[in-house]
Amino acid sequence: MSIMARLAKAGLTLPDPPKPGGAYSPTILSGQLLFISAQFPIVNSELRYQGRLGDDLSTEDGYQAARLAALNVLSQINAALSGFDRLRQIVRLEGHLRTTPEFREHARVLDGASHLFHEILVEKAGHVRALYGHTSLPLNLPVELVVIAEVD
Repeated sequence: MSIMARLAKAGLTLPDPPKPGGAYSPTILSGQLLFISAQFPIVNSELRYQGRLGDDLSTEDGYQAARLAALNVLSQINAALSGFDRLRQIVRLEGHLRTTPEFREHARVLDGASHLFHEILVEKAGHVRALYGHTSLPLNLPVELVVIAEVD
């Protein structure tokens, strides 16, 4: 089954790739690595989740925000590669979360992105990941994903 077919089966459609919020490129292809700039839980310039995990937002909210940000990652890959045929695998997933000091569910939140990648990309989803908690992220957003993918 193709990636687009898996998206449709999951009831998902790729949003338009979010435009950069500053003076940078959304993606850079260097050799066999595709570097994807930070992606947020945004659809068509609309901020879907705002606030701080452990305060304004629950762990489940964070999970859904990470899932949406991961969908934007897929949208950026699709745009950069004109489809998914050249995608070999997600190599690294980096999650940046805006949390209270007491918040301890970081891994569960980032699982929203990992689970979406596994559901849609299947064998191309394998990745290492790193996770960071912060006191602030741009636009009061709770989740920011940075991804590196390997391509043919």
